[in-house]
Amino acid sequence: MLPLTGSKPLPAPPLTAREIEILREWVMRESKAEVAKALFITPATVSTHVNRIRLKYASVGRPANTKAALLARALQDGHIDLDEL
Repeated sequence: MLPLTGSKPLPAPPLTAREIEILREWVMRESKAEVAKALFITPATVSTHVNRIRLKYASVGRPANTKAALLARALQDGHIDLDEL
């Protein structure tokens, strides 16, 4: 995240490798059902992971309440590249 003038950047939350995998798939696919199919898990499991990711971002002062906000966080934290979209 780009800092405001004179302020320190907010930290990235400690996401697990699986959470990063779910985050990447979620921002690149149309639905949780598509993510679930690609990762051989249920849509409910995808939702659980996405909710935990959102809680982790909120806990470091970087809320991501929408899919667009999660995409922004994934880009800011280097979990996804613009070229991948």
